[in-house]
Amino acid sequence: MSLQENFKGSRLFRGPISVNPLGFALFVLFIVSAFTVFQFGLKSLFSAWATPEYSHGPLIPVISLYLFLRELRKAPPVDPQARVVRWPGIVVASLGLGLGLVGNLVEIPDIVAYALIVWVMGLVLVCFGWDRGKTHWAPVLHLIFMLPLPQFLYWQLTIFLQGVSSVIGVWFIDAAGIPVYLDGNIIDLGVYKLQVAEACSGLRYLFPILSFSYLFAILYRGPMWHKAVLLLSAAPITVFMNSFRIGVIGILVNFYGIEQAEGFLHFFEGWVIFLACVGILFVMAIALQRLTPNPLPLSEAIDLDTEGLGPISARVLAIRPSAALAAGALIGAAFSAVLVLFPAPPTALPDRTPFMLFPREVGGRYGAFESLDPAVARTLAADDYIAASFRGTDGFVNLFVAYYDDQADGSGIHSPEVCLPVGGWEVFSIAPYEVTIPDTVYGTFELNRAVIQKGVNKQLVYYWFEQRGKRMTNDFLTKIAVVYDSWTKGRRDGALIRFVTPISEDETEQAADARLQAFMADALRVMPRYVPE
Repeated sequence: MSLQENFKGSRLFRGPISVNPLGFALFVLFIVSAFTVFQFGLKSLFSAWATPEYSHGPLIPVISLYLFLRELRKAPPVDPQARVVRWPGIVVASLGLGLGLVGNLVEIPDIVAYALIVWVMGLVLVCFGWDRGKTHWAPVLHLIFMLPLPQFLYWQLTIFLQGVSSVIGVWFIDAAGIPVYLDGNIIDLGVYKLQVAEACSGLRYLFPILSFSYLFAILYRGPMWHKAVLLLSAAPITVFMNSFRIGVIGILVNFYGIEQAEGFLHFFEGWVIFLACVGILFVMAIALQRLTPNPLPLSEAIDLDTEGLGPISARVLAIRPSAALAAGALIGAAFSAVLVLFPAPPTALPDRTPFMLFPREVGGRYGAFESLDPAVARTLAADDYIAASFRGTDGFVNLFVAYYDDQADGSGIHSPEVCLPVGGWEVFSIAPYEVTIPDTVYGTFELNRAVIQKGVNKQLVYYWFEQRGKRMTNDFLTKIAVVYDSWTKGRRDGALIRFVTPISEDETEQAADARLQAFMADALRVMPRYVPE
């Protein structure tokens, strides 16, 4: 009886596995040859998995392998007599290796980590051929959930979720009849004030719940629209339940003291909410089944059958040797050799003066220098910064500059557009604005001009991203510029420069613009010493 005939007699493939030493050896070489390219990204992944937000990461490859073996269990082995087109897999794997090489050369581990998933898809296509391999996209796509978000997306999502969680959490507290006031992300209960910090944004639950809902949707037996509902419900459920958690903490703090927001109880409440989110998904699955003509019990609606996965996993020993598999191993070795022979250029750190030596008097204004709150400084993660208010007869101007030696190592600039609402300031208007600073290296350039308001207080804000002699207003384009300059110049340093001045009730915005630009003209004359071109 042939392998194909054996399969037709059963839902699961149960036939004997013939070991093919040459094919298995080429498969192992395919993987080992690419390790040098991806080890930088893997090291970064292991570091990310040590953080609470991504602590679920190690489970993702295991779950993806489980999904993959489930698919194999219901598919026959590749027919040895069939014509298999494997070269598209070589193209995809080479693309992954190329992206990984670029990530290594510019020393940005996120690029390497994302390239790894592309390479894995290429490996699948090489082993199974295009027609069969492309049907296994779902387990490979699931690997995305093990990767950390790029920093600029992480912070934008964190701040957004902090704001949403704060608003809904305050609604729960108010519904309990407790007087409460929300100032940015600070919940004011009168006697106590609770800060909805980064850890309370909900990201710690969102990423694993999204992964769980993806798995849930695949295992669910039902119409495709049921699966879509389960998948798309994960994010709103998580945000709502995290907000409920914040509301419960606020109520407990109001009645029993601030210790209710700290320590083990805070941790315990987090786990309760996570399990509650999982429970809600199961309840939704039951409800969706009730909408079908012949509903299944939950035990059958969720396919958790693991029968036969062991024998199926042994198919790896029977991989057929092929020219594509050998070519993939050679290409991986070639990319690894390029990386070893031509490593990334060393990071060039320009000579600069530390901000502690910044002038205390600029343009007739005398500065009061400030130190950031330790928690804020940790979040900012700048290598050097200055926060100072320079006061004159017509009011004050606040100068803030955060400087980074390396914007590609996981740290990076946080846009004020994202961070300002956290302090309770509303962005009244924001738009690009052209200014001219004579007698400086800056000349005429474009910056972001914003008017922010908090109650009756208004402020005018100028900010831009100073990137190795370029003034930029878009944080996403700033990241692209870091990649390019890392490759061409070996430099990844940069800074956020921000000027702020109040708009008093008896003055116009134009008067505040004039005060800000006059101070900038003096401050920017010395700035290149501290933020090199």
